[in-house]
Amino acid sequence: MLTGQCLCGGIQFTYQGPLGPIALCHCSQCRRAQGSAFSASAPVQRIHWQWTSGTDLIREYESRPGKYRAFCSSCGSALYSRVDAIPGIIRLRVGLINEPLGKVPAAHVFVGSKADWFEISDQIPQYEKLERSNDPH
Repeated sequence: MLTGQCLCGGIQFTYQGPLGPIALCHCSQCRRAQGSAFSASAPVQRIHWQWTSGTDLIREYESRPGKYRAFCSSCGSALYSRVDAIPGIIRLRVGLINEPLGKVPAAHVFVGSKADWFEISDQIPQYEKLERSNDPH
């Protein structure tokens, strides 16, 4: 089981399913949403997900038609993104997880629009857009 929380601790969750591959997304929307060079997220199955506190603090922003980015209304922590087309999956921001993950990122995605001030210096596979066309990142 994984547990996690936002920066202020107002929102907490548990997850008892498989954590999908971690993607480091360099698209301009993720950079703006995170205020950083990329976002680090992994798909999780809603059926194994449980909010344990703070659901009243969750706010969603529709960043493009059918895609939502969630954050804590108290501390501003980015929580997840989701798309209407894949209702059973959310992309969890893995920095929220309390436990060690025991895995490394699987890919850098949308490197075609990465920040010019950031150099990717690892050996993780890089993709101009998405690795898989059905991944909502």
